[in-house]
Amino acid sequence: MHLRKTLGGSRSEDRLLSIVLLIAICLTLTPVLRLFVEGLTVGDQLSSGRIVDVLSKASTHKALQHSLFTAGLGTVVSLLIGGAFAFLVALTDLRAKAALVFCLMIPMMIPPQITALSWTQIMGPSSVLLKTLGIAPPLGAPQPLYSPGGIILLLGVQHASIIFLTLRASLRAIPQEVVEAARISGARGLRLWWQVVLPLCVPGLLAGTAITFVTALGNFGIPAMLGIPAGYSTLPTLIYQKLAGLGTSVLAEVAVLAMLIGCVAIFGILLQRFFQARQRVHLVGASSRPLSIPLGRKRLPIEIVMWLVVAALLVLPMTGLLATSLVPAYGVPLRLDTITLDSWYEALFRQPVTARAFTNSFMLSLGAAAVLIIICLPLAWLMERHPTRLTRLFDSLVDLPYALPGVVLAIAMILLLIKLPFTQATLYGTIWIIFLAYLARFMAVMFRPIQASIRQLDPAMNEAAQSVGANLFQRLRSIILPLSAPSAAAGAILVFLTAFNELTVSALLWSSGTETLGVMIFNLDDSGETVMASALAMTIVLAVMALMGIIQLSARRLPQGVVPWQT
Repeated sequence: MHLRKTLGGSRSEDRLLSIVLLIAICLTLTPVLRLFVEGLTVGDQLSSGRIVDVLSKASTHKALQHSLFTAGLGTVVSLLIGGAFAFLVALTDLRAKAALVFCLMIPMMIPPQITALSWTQIMGPSSVLLKTLGIAPPLGAPQPLYSPGGIILLLGVQHASIIFLTLRASLRAIPQEVVEAARISGARGLRLWWQVVLPLCVPGLLAGTAITFVTALGNFGIPAMLGIPAGYSTLPTLIYQKLAGLGTSVLAEVAVLAMLIGCVAIFGILLQRFFQARQRVHLVGASSRPLSIPLGRKRLPIEIVMWLVVAALLVLPMTGLLATSLVPAYGVPLRLDTITLDSWYEALFRQPVTARAFTNSFMLSLGAAAVLIIICLPLAWLMERHPTRLTRLFDSLVDLPYALPGVVLAIAMILLLIKLPFTQATLYGTIWIIFLAYLARFMAVMFRPIQASIRQLDPAMNEAAQSVGANLFQRLRSIILPLSAPSAAAGAILVFLTAFNELTVSALLWSSGTETLGVMIFNLDDSGETVMASALAMTIVLAVMALMGIIQLSARRLPQGVVPWQT
């Protein structure tokens, strides 16, 4: 009888695994496969003619060079900022570490188009903040951020959090006993850091560098808002401009461009995984005592410098954005007689598209988080219990839609859903294509934390429940869900915050009635409504910071692992 129960449970698990795995594969890998089919075929036959034609164009060469140049140097800037903060926060006895970590996470949660908009408000001849202070450049002077240097700087600021989180995780895994042994042997100061700490965290640092480069390569908001006005195109903006100008008639051509970005991104993913695999060789496990190297008299000066950097990277641009939102027209100095909330009222209450964009973004991000929990919880558990070649292949490829640039995924979704199989129906131009794209893009964000949590569960608990007659869904509800809930909640928070302000995917998929907040800010600024765009952007920033603040303040009451930037 026990054998029959076991066999019956195994068959039901296999059936459920087949269903959820099929759903996951259709969501994540089918669009990417469709993209490559479009790029590699002409008519019904395989052909390299289209690839050769697109890659031989001067515009493609220039955009590729610009993408590699800005993403590469932007990654260097991220490495300098994120690396310095990670070493100091993880290794030393700095005070207010939780506040520093929280502040460093904010740029990652703020959409790139708002980052670009806020920084342009503190530079250039029309800067409201500079005019108010009386130090604005003369009219006609160029906006310094409309340049490759501006793109590099803001890509570095936007993605420094990735380096910080990746490197801090490696540093926190270094046992304090290793450092104490090195001190006993005479290692001090820079020698201790160079000969002991740095070699142990190099794999994690290189893995973070690789994924930061891939993320910077696919960034659309910053190159679009800073590069398009300067006539400086990257691959994502070139794809956007071609689609915006010629529509779906150039899908085959932009599919090749998307494949080009995808190949570079895949190479970055492989590098990241290679370095992550090497990291396991060096570290034997985390100690119960984290590293806390005393800074002595240097602590206060270092803390002052770090908070000044935070102010320069976060507070100053947000102040410029706020100042711009409070004047009647862009370029007017902020004085008592010019302060007005008209742009806030216009953007939030008079424009019907704003309410629609808020509703769309909220429902899309909340729906994506909820559906991904339903898919990823049983999928991660069943993949751990029933590993096969197919599940291992899916495990190795599930990160691909997230690591690929958003414009690549958007093109793939258009190709897949512009005409549904066996029908004349289409999802292109509807909100459903954006929703499916969000599910594909953010599945890895939800899946990886849940998978890591489930791998730590004792299989004996499930076997004990099965032996007393608990069916599959009872075990999922009573055992797997409660134990994996903190990781699922952390994944849901990240999915919601990221999708709420998303632009890179929806920039190519939206239509009238399906606008998202990211698209609306980009369109307002692009049409010259800078003051209104600043008001809406400031509203989003305040909403994101308030939500993050509530989560941070509730951290002590929440189970360990729920707050994603603390784990």
